[in-house]
Amino acid sequence: MERRKEVVVSALQFACSDDVATNVDTAERLVRSAHEKGANIILIQELFEGYYFCQAQREDFFQRAKPYKDHPTILRMQKLAKELGVVIPVSFFEEANNAHYNSIVIIDADGTDLGIYRKSHIPDGPGYEEKFYFNPGDTGFKVFQTKFAKIGVAICWDQWFPEAARAMVLQGAELLFYPTAIGSEPQDEGLDSRDHWKRVMQGHAGANLVPLIASNRIGKEVIQTEHGQSSITFYGNSFIAGPTGEIITVANDKEEAVLVAKFDLDQIKLKRHSWGIFRDRRPDLYKVLLTLDGRNPSS
Repeated sequence: MERRKEVVVSALQFACSDDVATNVDTAERLVRSAHEKGANIILIQELFEGYYFCQAQREDFFQRAKPYKDHPTILRMQKLAKELGVVIPVSFFEEANNAHYNSIVIIDADGTDLGIYRKSHIPDGPGYEEKFYFNPGDTGFKVFQTKFAKIGVAICWDQWFPEAARAMVLQGAELLFYPTAIGSEPQDEGLDSRDHWKRVMQGHAGANLVPLIASNRIGKEVIQTEHGQSSITFYGNSFIAGPTGEIITVANDKEEAVLVAKFDLDQIKLKRHSWGIFRDRRPDLYKVLLTLDGRNPSS
């Protein structure tokens, strides 16, 4: 009997301090915990080396960026991935000469660096002032052939755009991963986006018939800004969704978590093909997606 292509995925969730060594130690501890639970591909949250510094526009925070080559956290995670035989996407603040990116490197189960993706959609709003720090990504949406599956990885604000998920699945992604840093809105204490956030990504999973893994941080972080203190309480709710958008497992908004779920990728592939969503696509009618204002480009 032919062996099924099965994979166990994991999403981690934890509160960050503003000390790199402490956070990387925490990430390693939780990666090891996920491995003990059988995980093959383990997602750590966005920019986990420290506080989410984008609450403020401060030039000294550019000192947090490091070049991709010989990045100490990446090198450490390569050793860990090889030791455990797991795949680890690693988020980091990248310095590339005079450019800066919100980037993620994909480390395969033998420790090999499979390359990076640079965040494409860069938000700019109260508490999430990323345009001050990050250039728009120049890699385009990519997929990575790992030992266990072909995966698509995008970052936080990318998760609100269905085009990104579809682009990765069209390139063969069997699983979608989204490391995240999202929580309260400093300008509006009554705005809680957690359910909206989850539903949007559940839609990506269901519309493309692929599982989706989202990892978010928890905890309250206070940053000194140019206008005084700003704080965000990150709402966690990391989750793993199945190929119809159903929530398989979800964390709460306060506790550290190691979520795991197992998927039969062969069975999901059959369902995706039989459902007809890629057979019946009409790219010839989608030219409006290439415009900025939604007008028909032929008019």
